[in-house]
Amino acid sequence: MYNSKIIGLGKYVPDNVVTNDDLSKMMDTNDAWIQERTGIQERRWVKEGSGDTTAVMGVKAARIAIERSGIDKDDIDFIVFATLSPDYYFPGPGVFVQKELDIKTVGALDVRNQCSGFVYAISVADNFIKTGMYKNILVIGSELHSHGLDKTDRGRGVSVIFGDGAGAAVLTREENNSKGILSTHLHSQGEYAEELVVKAPGMGTRWVTDILAENNPEDDSYFPYMNGQFVFKNAVVRFSEVINEGLEKNNLQVSDIDMLIPHQANLRISQFIQRKFQLTDDQVFNNIQKYGNTTAASIPIALTEAWEEGKIKEGDTVVLAAFGSGFTWGSVIIKW
Repeated sequence: MYNSKIIGLGKYVPDNVVTNDDLSKMMDTNDAWIQERTGIQERRWVKEGSGDTTAVMGVKAARIAIERSGIDKDDIDFIVFATLSPDYYFPGPGVFVQKELDIKTVGALDVRNQCSGFVYAISVADNFIKTGMYKNILVIGSELHSHGLDKTDRGRGVSVIFGDGAGAAVLTREENNSKGILSTHLHSQGEYAEELVVKAPGMGTRWVTDILAENNPEDDSYFPYMNGQFVFKNAVVRFSEVINEGLEKNNLQVSDIDMLIPHQANLRISQFIQRKFQLTDDQVFNNIQKYGNTTAASIPIALTEAWEEGKIKEGDTVVLAAFGSGFTWGSVIIKW
């Protein structure tokens, strides 16, 4: 059995910065209200006509990750793409990455686990490498939320949270089992699936033809719905559980954590976890203030920034943790 290790990281965010004050011109909200509840000051939203899509942003992040990895794109054996906002209903964006990067006809897998998407994708890639099936895997998390948000007073509780962007990582084989990704841990609780959901269009609920035929301007089923307080309460519990699960699996203590990178769902969740584990500011990386919640892209964007800023060094114990729609949650324990 091999371990896998991350050898290249990259990120891409659109140039268009949307501040809280900008949002106050679209809906009844303000900077103080948004910051108090989420910690977010601004986010990036793709401009119409820019050419950026979920797949395109993923490609841009992937190019950087591959260049930094030191391997050739033709050495990539497999692609895993995590997103809730694909360019098309089908096919998924993984195949477009393969096409745009002109990678040979390797497999491309799309992962639909929303906020936990990158953690799930890393776990899939890690286990493919551990079994020896593949050697070099490209993992991407990318989201374009802004074109699907309700930017009226009705949707303000959700729409102020989300941003667009992409992050990518290249994983390769590591023969030293004390290095690289030590373990991954995945969970779900489907009984709460509709507490954070976009219900339509869907084959089992209301299809596009139904929505068009009804022509009901009051219909909000195709916008995100979130039971915010309920999600928060579950998130802080599951974050804690899955971080502890990973530490216990590897005989580690909280004091061994050099860097915790939580999914950037809400700064208040991250701060709650930081206090609970008694971690210092140097042990936790947050950038939701700048980018908002980029769902499957949030961890790879944050991981890339932390590495770029020299906050992750060789030999560090790095913990990734996520919780989101599904409910799904997970963690990754890495010896960098």
